[in-house]
Amino acid sequence: MSTLKVNKIENTATADGGIAIDATGHVQVDGVQLPTAGQLSNRNLLYNGAATVYQRGENTSISANPSNFATDRWQLEVDDGGTWTLSQSTDTPSGFGYSHKLDCTTAKSTLDSDSVLIFQQYLEGQDLQHLDKGSSGAKNLTLSFYVKSAKTGTHIVEFQDKDNNRNCQRSYTISTADTWEFKTLTIPGDTTGALDNNNGHSFSVRFWLAAGSLFQSGTLQTDWGSTVNANRVVGQVNLADNTSNNWLVTGIQLEVGEKATPFEHRSYGDELAKCQRYYQQSYAGASATGSNDGAITASCVGNVNRAFGNVFWANTMRAAPTVTWYSGSTGTSAKWRNHSDGADITAAAPVLGIGTSGYGLVLSAGISGITDTLFAHYDADAEL
Repeated sequence: MSTLKVNKIENTATADGGIAIDATGHVQVDGVQLPTAGQLSNRNLLYNGAATVYQRGENTSISANPSNFATDRWQLEVDDGGTWTLSQSTDTPSGFGYSHKLDCTTAKSTLDSDSVLIFQQYLEGQDLQHLDKGSSGAKNLTLSFYVKSAKTGTHIVEFQDKDNNRNCQRSYTISTADTWEFKTLTIPGDTTGALDNNNGHSFSVRFWLAAGSLFQSGTLQTDWGSTVNANRVVGQVNLADNTSNNWLVTGIQLEVGEKATPFEHRSYGDELAKCQRYYQQSYAGASATGSNDGAITASCVGNVNRAFGNVFWANTMRAAPTVTWYSGSTGTSAKWRNHSDGADITAAAPVLGIGTSGYGLVLSAGISGITDTLFAHYDADAEL
């Protein structure tokens, strides 16, 4: 068998396009990178990278807590890192409809030693077994994204193996203020520490935006190793130092291989179903609770002042969720609405345990007759 060795194949009538092969054998067609490893579809290991799913709506006045959500699956961790609004934005690069947006509303010009500001996503170990982490065949990973910010300078992305307390960092630079820029970061496969094969939090991608001296007093760790706080975020700018600062990101894709391929756009229905494994609600996305129809109802039984009903999740959830009920009229949490009496009543309780597919519920207070009309809304949270 003979071998044809060329750098590029193209039609004689054009000098643009064709098939290009680089020195490592990676292939581009008409300037578009083909995957260097893994399958052609379902490449993106992350959820909602283009900010299309926005069930919870805008989240304002965030100044603490590691689990603040707006756009689905992405959470903002803040500790002594200013005050922020997290939302979905229509400010995007070409080819995208939405982006994730952070706006600084209260600055923290001088950070505490342990200050943190991180935009991040957690992943289940059972979904990452094909990475062969912890073996000699561990796969390289490439992260790509579009980013825009009022603040230029160095930023750090941390790739974290929670199961084995290991991490690897990469830096990128925002060169021009208020301008969309495309970034790609590649990390090597980690031959130490297999990921757990279960539905727990095993791996995370963490965009650091501010960090105190505790996390950047050493040397940036660019190879996989045990987590050392001083080496995690060396060189990170302080995005929290001015209320004019913001940070927008979209097209976030993590894939197996050494090259970034075009962002994998999923239909809204596909992306929503994936996100509903972790969080879902009965009311319309980005709406106030109790402000729309489609409420859950319960029926009274016999002449007993008690009502029963069932809730079935739209998609099977990662684990039995934490359920919060809201009055179907006022939106008050931990309440149902007795429309017949015009009053909020004590929220329903599960007949048995809450499950990953739904549960049976019972209301036993605030019901005056078997003709009472009862309704409510809920959210169900099974985030990592």
